[in-house]
Amino acid sequence: MSSKKTIKSVEPNIADLANGWLKKYKLDYKLEQESLNSEIDKALNDYHSKSGGNGGNIPDVKLLLQDKYLNYYPILIEYKGYKDKLVKLDSNGQVDNKTTKNQPNYKNIKSYAVNGAVHYANAILHHTSYTDIIAIGMTGFKNESCKIEHQIGVYYVSKNNFGIGQKIGEYSDFSFLSKENFDNFIEKVKSIHLSQEEIEKLKEQREREIDASLVQLNNDIYQNEKGLGENDRVYLVAASIIATLGIPGEVAPLEKSELKSSAEKGNKDGDIILRKIQAFLDKKDLPEDKKQLIVRTLQNTLTTENINKVENGESQLKRVFTKIVDDLGIYYKIGLTTDFTGKLFNEMYGWLGFSQDKLNDVVLTPSYVAKLLVKLARVDQNSYVWDFATGSAGLLVAAMNEMLIDAKNNSTSPEQLAIKSAKIKSEQLLGLELLPSVYMLAILNMILMGDGSSNILNKDSLKDFEGNYGFGKTENKFPANAFVLNPPYSAKGNGMNFVEKALAMMDKGYAAIIIQNSAGSGKAVEYNKKILKRNTLLASIKMPIDLFIGKSSVQTNIYVFRINESHKKDDIVKFIDFSNDGYTRTNRKKASSNLKDTDHAKERYQEIVDLVRFGKSKLNILTEKEYYEGTIDPENGADWNQTAPVDTRPTLIDFKKTVSDYLAWEVSNLLKNQNNEDDRLGK
Repeated sequence: MSSKKTIKSVEPNIADLANGWLKKYKLDYKLEQESLNSEIDKALNDYHSKSGGNGGNIPDVKLLLQDKYLNYYPILIEYKGYKDKLVKLDSNGQVDNKTTKNQPNYKNIKSYAVNGAVHYANAILHHTSYTDIIAIGMTGFKNESCKIEHQIGVYYVSKNNFGIGQKIGEYSDFSFLSKENFDNFIEKVKSIHLSQEEIEKLKEQREREIDASLVQLNNDIYQNEKGLGENDRVYLVAASIIATLGIPGEVAPLEKSELKSSAEKGNKDGDIILRKIQAFLDKKDLPEDKKQLIVRTLQNTLTTENINKVENGESQLKRVFTKIVDDLGIYYKIGLTTDFTGKLFNEMYGWLGFSQDKLNDVVLTPSYVAKLLVKLARVDQNSYVWDFATGSAGLLVAAMNEMLIDAKNNSTSPEQLAIKSAKIKSEQLLGLELLPSVYMLAILNMILMGDGSSNILNKDSLKDFEGNYGFGKTENKFPANAFVLNPPYSAKGNGMNFVEKALAMMDKGYAAIIIQNSAGSGKAVEYNKKILKRNTLLASIKMPIDLFIGKSSVQTNIYVFRINESHKKDDIVKFIDFSNDGYTRTNRKKASSNLKDTDHAKERYQEIVDLVRFGKSKLNILTEKEYYEGTIDPENGADWNQTAPVDTRPTLIDFKKTVSDYLAWEVSNLLKNQNNEDDRLGK
């Protein structure tokens, strides 16, 4: 009886066969220890190895090929020598390189040819300027006639597919790499696209990985890097990310090796990072005062003496910078359309000793709720969206994402789409945030998203904002037609003061806000009455009590408005009890995911959007007990949280059941008494 241990690997034969092809095509390939170029060599060395250690990734073969447009493509090849060791896929048909806890699955990476090659490709995606990589796995075995049979897997790993790896096609040799065939091969590679559904799935997967990485990073810094306050940690992450973003052809990303941990004045690690940030911001089309504010804010942390002090040849700053780049670099390099810094913010602030009341004011909106608000506010590519308490800009990120998707779906010209996308980012989003540390995160978030940071303003939206653009068209009013908000609940009227001001400055459109539900039942009566004088309340949605589990246990509602149309007493309001949104939440620090879709959550969220837009005909998963159409008194201001009335009148069926139950009880009693009587008489 044979086993894998007794079957001899034919890897040398496979390598000989494949390298023979490369030689035949006259390709300049490099074997294991040979250098391809310093950037790729360094990336492979810096990335965690196949076995889970630090560095030392050594593909069997490396190439760097150029297409007709002079674009370079790193090619990484990994050989194995056993049957069934080509590729290991997960249940979704993706290269299975992650465990259920979102950690690298080193067993698969080490054992399967394609998995290993995709792992190497991610090293290059993570640590170099290359965004399109070809990962090739090849394995084989001796058949019954002692002839070598081989299998080849060719996968595309790129920024566009979040580094996950997509199969390109079926190949029996490496002739697709030859000079004559390479351009056609790249055309095929470029034609591979993910569907919107696949993109959403991959984004969710990557977001779970981000959560795990942020927890790990914060734990590490919290436990091992003494003397860093919570703001220091946030600013260090922001500074490290900005310094390593780079601008192609203009500003090179800061490399870890450039931090020399020198004690020389003006050349300490903090000075080097600060100069790189300055160079990056100088190339960004931002107002001078905004640039200076960012530099000043980060400078306070980066230039402190303790963090730059050299011990054992390394400063604390370099150590922290290295951890940040190694743990998070891949996620902002692949350009996720997610509230990256919102996740960062929530994780960093999760360690703070805030009182519960104060916590309520810094809790940020979960991304799936942000998306719901954006859809309820009917955001599309032509919307002008603003947020008067923007936090880390998570709601604006969600809005921008929705706008870009709509623009992409309605465009037939790549050139026009590029122009429209730039306009969305620079002109169609505006956010205000008063707290400097949170404002910094909002700026960083929008820079990471491709730069919608132009009109993120460090202002008091209630006192210092008159409705104008903050940058560019500063003399013009921002033509807002969509308002989204998760206000600080300690503000007047639980935050309805923000709603009143924003809606009063709008001429048309829709608004969706998530707020403590006492705002609709008595805490904000005067604000609510003023709001209804020129706006219509369309819906009141009761959200799950554990929506912000671990951060706050406040009961929230979403209120949806139509702008500039006064509310009449006969206007129908849709009251929806969304206490069961389909998600199960936990608050376990070590859990790989504290949010699980256990009952059609995505479908439920879409149903809410449809119900608010189209009414009762869209009831499907939700029941009539959870959906109720009623009216409010515009002069009341405290009747916004209604539930479907419970009919207490008995029906004929109820009556029949009651009579039936009573008769059954009577008969039972009679029989029981009869039996007792018989027993007594000795029958």
